Amino acid sequence: LRSVANSAFVFAGGIEQAYDLGQNAVAYIGGELSDQLALVARLIKGGLDTRIFLVTLEGFDNHAEQGNNHPRLLRELGGSMKAFYDDLAASGDDQRVITTTFSEFGRRIEQNASNGTDHGTAAPQLLFGPALNGSGVHGDAPDLTAPDNNGNLVFTTDFRSVYASLLEHWLCIPATEVNTVLGGNFPRLDLGFD
Repeated sequence: LRSVANSAFVFAGGIEQAYDLGQNAVAYIGGELSDQLALVARLIKGGLDTRIFLVTLEGFDNHAEQGNNHPRLLRELGGSMKAFYDDLAASGDDQRVITTTFSEFGRRIEQNASNGTDHGTAAPQLLFGPALNGSGVHGDAPDLTAPDNNGNLVFTTDFRSVYASLLEHWLCIPATEVNTVLGGNFPRLDLGFD
């Protein structure tokens, strides 16, 4: 406990110093995700030597009124990402940051009685950043007419391939360590960066 407390104290000082040294160069759109990304950008620009940050955007569990909620969430995601990368570009840090989304579950194909969708499989995963050298789609779109036996989408790209590619090709972790962490050797994807 003493060791954890001491580490927290040391890390808090480093975070505070990076926060004080960094400044946001653009206006963010406001909202849950935007506020978190503004803080992350400030810490990166302030020199915090953290390799992975985790931010959240709640509300995608749309069991009801998905047609109203989902577009608003995607606007917040898009506007927040644009401000984040514009902010990082102002300091030249945009080329060294990749952002990815993830979810613990996908959605069903069919709409439910509440104008939403229930938990399913095969969620999309989005990656952002100029270091990706443009946009692209990996894998094939799931076949909406051929669900699995439970009525779920069948995924075409294993998320562990995305993680393996990011860990090995972006964070430069040796392939053997990546395979150990992920519990197998998953195909690597060409995400466009060196």
